Amino acid sequence: MTESVPPDGLPRLSIVVPVRNEEGNIAPLLRDIEAACAQTGLFEVIYVDDGSSDGTAGVLAGLAATRPWLRVVGHAQSCGQSAAVRSGVRAARAAIVATLDGDGQNDPSFLPAMLAQLEAAGPGVGLIQGQRVGRKDTGFKRFQSRVANKVRGAVLKDATRDTGCGLKCFRREAYLALPYFDALHRFMPALIVREGYAVAHHDVRDRQRISGVSNYGFFDRLWVGMLDLMGVWWLIRRRRRVPQLRGEAR
Repeated sequence: MTESVPPDGLPRLSIVVPVRNEEGNIAPLLRDIEAACAQTGLFEVIYVDDGSSDGTAGVLAGLAATRPWLRVVGHAQSCGQSAAVRSGVRAARAAIVATLDGDGQNDPSFLPAMLAQLEAAGPGVGLIQGQRVGRKDTGFKRFQSRVANKVRGAVLKDATRDTGCGLKCFRREAYLALPYFDALHRFMPALIVREGYAVAHHDVRDRQRISGVSNYGFFDRLWVGMLDLMGVWWLIRRRRRVPQLRGEAR
């Protein structure tokens, strides 16, 4: 078994996995995360159960009983993916946090390289954004993603072709400085840049979903997504530099 986080030590990496009704995907994905993180040193995994109605809570409780590096956070009711990610990041103990989707499509074997890339980049880089290659989604879903990314890129100029990829590695302090809203996870590159950080990218391999179906639809979020895009554009336009003080007040 990989080394767990000692009580008096802090992990090098906190991995946040938001899930809702993913009972069949938890154990296989957790095995992959554990295997990938064996080379990163001390780590912790934080699963956030976003109000699941299946056996997700029971599966997580059973796995956590024998894995001291696994922590579980639960929402009493479903609050959405951005809320689940935020709950996990707030609970994280490492200065660097990674996220990946709970359906198994994000390959955790890329986490060590993304962590090393962020650490080597220095404090000026706030986010390593995964960009999927060889996506395993349906043709329609790939089409809608391409359209959404082109529209978002044209409006926000964030130089990121795939903000929908759940594989991200970022500085916890940078994330917690971002304005919170329901679709925050889809606009992280633009908002990280808004806070004065740079964003780098890392190509990652997509995988087939292990079991179950997606909990996120298209038409039910299309118009909300357009409103969110306009809101983020407004936030970026309204950002003002925080004054840097010289000396101490007398």
